[in-house]
Amino acid sequence: MSLETQVLDSPISQPLPHVEAELSYLIPMVEKPVNYTYEPPPGIPRHNGKYENRRLPIKNARQISQNFSVDIEGFAFIRYPSHVSNFYDEDEIQRVYYPEAEQLLKDVTGGTQVVIFDHTLRNAQRLQAGDTSIKEPVKRVHNDFTAKSGYTRACKELAARGIDHINELLQQRFAIINIWRPITPVEESPLTVCDARSIAPTDLVAGDLVYRDRVGETYAVTYNPTHEWFYFPQMQPDEALLIKCFDSATDGTARFAAHTGFNDPTSLANASPRESIELRTLVFYS
Repeated sequence: MSLETQVLDSPISQPLPHVEAELSYLIPMVEKPVNYTYEPPPGIPRHNGKYENRRLPIKNARQISQNFSVDIEGFAFIRYPSHVSNFYDEDEIQRVYYPEAEQLLKDVTGGTQVVIFDHTLRNAQRLQAGDTSIKEPVKRVHNDFTAKSGYTRACKELAARGIDHINELLQQRFAIINIWRPITPVEESPLTVCDARSIAPTDLVAGDLVYRDRVGETYAVTYNPTHEWFYFPQMQPDEALLIKCFDSATDGTARFAAHTGFNDPTSLANASPRESIELRTLVFYS
């Protein structure tokens, strides 16, 4: 297994080919954004935020794919073959993919303990056919956790596993890292990731994500011309992205790497719908 995670000083400084595409940003608002994950009661909107599209350059990072780090830019590209034969088999995901991912994260990050707590499959075609366990690609700039909800979710997941030294664990440095992988070659709706160093704290807007049984908190993102966007076109099933969604470190380490799916202008009209899986993980450092 080859882990392509070597770091250079600044991939941003290198001229790269790019596409221009529209990314959807939150328009600044007074009230707290609220998004429902289900159809809310009558009279309540599914979401109260308004969004604007910004046409931006998205850099093709293929030729510098080894230069990114989850602790500097907030994301990393890796070649990561899996032994999973069917990513739509829940048992195989947990029996085969979870252990693979746990070892991968230890190898790449130097973390000493990894807890995989969630996964999401995305396939718009299957969703439209009635498979409600599948979701479609998200096409709004966002980050999955906030400075607050990173701790809240970690505490919840550790407690659910009967771990009794939660406070001790949460006093260590820990991160929430997503592993995003295509199930088939990506022909449309690729993922783009924003260099964490180009995001100002004021660009991140905490919003409620309402489930039927709980309320989470995520970051929506407002536009800033400093944002630097990267993607890896035509990603293959033996490739993956590591995306930093939270880090308890406040020493300049990348904490939040905003990301979104987007409409790639180079995609063919008959392109196959994107199929992908993402794991959400807690990584603890000694």
